[in-house]
Parts: sequence; structure tokens; C-alpha cells
Amino acid sequence: MLVNAKNLQHCYSGHMLSAELENNMLSLRLNDHWTMDRMVEIEKALASLPAVTVSTVNVDCSALQHSDLAPMWLLRAALSGYEANGAHINYVTAMPEHFAFLNDLQAHAGSIAAVHDDSLLWPEQVVASFGKRAVELGRHALGHLDHFGRIVSTEFDAIRHPQRFRKASIVRHVYETGIAAIPIVSLIAFFVSVIIAYIGASQLRSFGATIYTVNLITVGVLRELGVLLTAIIVAGRSGSAFAAEIGVMQLNDEIDALKSIGISPTEVLVVPRVIGLIIALPLLTVIADAMGLAGGALLSKWLLDIPLPQFINRVQDSLANSTFWAGIIKAPVFALLIGMIGTYRGMQVRDSSRELGRLTTTAVVESIFMVIFANAIFAIIFVELDF
Repeated sequence: MLVNAKNLQHCYSGHMLSAELENNMLSLRLNDHWTMDRMVEIEKALASLPAVTVSTVNVDCSALQHSDLAPMWLLRAALSGYEANGAHINYVTAMPEHFAFLNDLQAHAGSIAAVHDDSLLWPEQVVASFGKRAVELGRHALGHLDHFGRIVSTEFDAIRHPQRFRKASIVRHVYETGIAAIPIVSLIAFFVSVIIAYIGASQLRSFGATIYTVNLITVGVLRELGVLLTAIIVAGRSGSAFAAEIGVMQLNDEIDALKSIGISPTEVLVVPRVIGLIIALPLLTVIADAMGLAGGALLSKWLLDIPLPQFINRVQDSLANSTFWAGIIKAPVFALLIGMIGTYRGMQVRDSSRELGRLTTTAVVESIFMVIFANAIFAIIFVELDF
């Protein structure tokens, strides 16, 4: 229980802390080293402080030689107790070095508690939650826009100075994102096409229109599924790799090292990956289209008794001038989105491997979402243009 210290006197002198109470004023003098190995002594010294209400607490750190964060946290907690009862904290020399960080941390915790204050009515909580989310989305959108601007600016500089194109790096990324992905892209395109052909034939058989299964396979694979499946596979495979590789470089301070010697990380790490992916994804789309048609031809022969020459003739009849190009046009746009998001999230990694894993996952999710969203935009545009 606190008592008024107006007419009380108290004096304590220890190895770590000296305290003197006089005329409603408490004077504290910190001595020696306030380090982790002396936590027991520090706790005992702080426990000996008088439990009284005072008008002023003077803190003298002139004799303090070294301090760690944990002992300063204990001191800050003790001073906060006096401050809560109306005392003014006065630092005779200078505030201890860790106090600025602890004060910022306490202020930040207070702002978070204010946002999640249970006393707010539920409509206010909903509005606050939406507002916070909107601010975060706006900040991420500006970050993506800034990253895109850096990529475009660097590429224009490279066009003016072709020697700045890192051809070896671009070729390597074409191989890693394109050639190395051919087996998995081919396999998935083949089996998805078989599934579509099987379902289509099962539904069209009741109408006596099984021959139109070939039209379904041709249009579905060439216009939509070939490029969309390829982009999703590449987003999970290469988008995550971009984020992880650049994120590890951030953790190892390799990107700071590049900046310190005057080399742009965007030019060295980002642009070659984006260009390599823009080259590789259309080529992978062509392979996925071919494997998708091959899967449809195989199932048509096995399930519908449609021979290969008839299948090819039906494919040619169902093709329009824009069917193939509608899928190929999307590929570079999808590649740009995947490369930009993967490298941007990699550049955001800071401090810990946990952040690396979180942002790598975010890169994959955002890439797949943006690919599907862009595909929907393309579908609307193609319908309006009758393409």
C-alpha cells in the first residue's frame, strides 16, 4: 500500500543502486554494470525502493557503466509505478540508452490495444478492421507499382545500353524456368486434357454429339487451359524460387553488398529473372497445348473410336484464326506478373527465416490469384473484341 512521502525520509545505498527520499522527492543513482548476469542483485535493489507516492523521481545515470535491455526493462517498470501515481520522472544526466526503445515499444503496444479495444462497438470494430486492411492493401499496391516502375526503367536503360543486358543470367533463367519445367508441364497438361475429354464425352454421349468432344478439347486447351495451367505451375515452381532466392540474399546481406559497390539489385537479380520467364512461358504454353491435344487424341481413340486422321481434321475445322493466339498472347503478361510478384516479395524479406517462408508463400498465392484475375480480364476483353 502506497503512503504519502511528504514527511518521510528514506535512504538506501547498494552496490547497484542508491536511493534517497526527502521532501516528497526520490533520488535514484544507478551504479556499476546493469547486466543480465546481475539480474538477482538488480531485482533485490529495485524491491528495496520505498512504496510511497512522490512528486518527483530524479534518475542519475552518470555512474552507470553498461546496461542490458532486461535490467532496463525492470527499472522502467519500477519507474512506471511511480509515474502512474502522479510522479514526474526527471533524468539528471541522460535517459538510459534502452529507454527510447522501451518507450516506443510501449507506445506501439498501446496503439495496437486501442485498435483492438473491446469497449468499441462492433460496427466500430468492423470499420476499424476494414480501414486497417485497406491501408495495408494500398501500401502493398504502391510497393508493387514502385517495383514495376524500377523493372521498366532498368529495362529501358538496358535497351539504350545493350551491354547491360546480362545474357548469361537470362539464358540460365530460361533454362531453369522453362526447359527444366517441361516434364511437369507436359504431364499435367496431358492428364488434364484426358480428364476434360472423358467428362465431355460422357456428357455429350446422351445427346449423340460425342464428335464435339474434339471441339471442346481444342478450344478449351488452346484458348484457356494450356496457358492457365502452365502459368499456375510456373507460379508455384518459379515464383516461389524467385522469392526464396532473393529472400536468402537479403538475409545474408548480399543485396546490401551489391548496393554498397554501386550495382543495382534490380538490374542484376530482378530483370534477368523476369525476362527469362517472359521468354520461357510462351514456349511452355506451346508444349502444353501440344500435350493437351495429344491427350485428347488418345482418349478420343480409346473411348470414342475416333482415329487420329479424323481427330486432326476435326481439330482443324474447330480452329478459328484467334484460337491459338488467344492463349499465346496471355503468356507474356502472366510471366510478367509472376516474375514481378516473386522478386518483389523476395526483396521484402527482413530479419528472419520465418519471414522468408511467409513471404515465399505469399508470393505463390498472389501470383496464382493475379494470373486467374488477369485471365478473367482477358476473357472479357476477348469477348468484347470478338477475338
